[in-house]
Amino acid sequence: MAEQWKFIDTREGDSAWNMAFDELALGEAEATGTPILRCYGWKEAAATFGYFQRTAEVETMTSLRPLIRRCTGGGLVPHESDWTYSLSIPTTHPWFGLKAVESYRRVHEWLRRAFERLGIETTLAECCEEQGPGQCFLGAEKFDLLLHGKKLAGAAQRRMKSGLLIQGSLQPGEVSTTRESWRDAMLATVEAEWAAFKPDAVFEAEVWRVARSKYGSDEHNRRR
Repeated sequence: MAEQWKFIDTREGDSAWNMAFDELALGEAEATGTPILRCYGWKEAAATFGYFQRTAEVETMTSLRPLIRRCTGGGLVPHESDWTYSLSIPTTHPWFGLKAVESYRRVHEWLRRAFERLGIETTLAECCEEQGPGQCFLGAEKFDLLLHGKKLAGAAQRRMKSGLLIQGSLQPGEVSTTRESWRDAMLATVEAEWAAFKPDAVFEAEVWRVARSKYGSDEHNRRR
């Protein structure tokens, strides 16, 4: 019997709202025991950076603003023309018990198979090639997704008491397909029974509250 998963495409959203939505989606996944795949975009050029990075260092790496601290780890990610997604995994799901390197490999293998379905050959990086410390798309880490030897996709993740959150970004560049085709290939690649995630008014109001009070605040974004 196929697993039960939920999916939502929120398209272009405010930067702080995007980060708040992922946080609340993880809580929803944990409450229902059902993983959630979300695809989304950005209303404005922005950048996000890892929860454990220092703001002063990140500010020297990019001129993009707003600059928002994610709740996941990883490095600086520019959001100008990327395709962004998140996976919210509850603590009851097998993925939650995986080592970080294995969950990283699995999510990029999912992406690789989705692109293969579209006739696009990508590979997983066999080793590290660090060219810009703290910057996600300079160089490559093991199991990053590569296209013609160049990094196409990377991800940040964090395991918490409320579950596993993976936030991923694709810099499509020369990819010969559309965002919508990639999104549909992602859904078709996993053997799951997909149901739409339809947030109610209470959820939506809480996303806006968290966006304003947390991800849109200097207290959060400049905490280190």
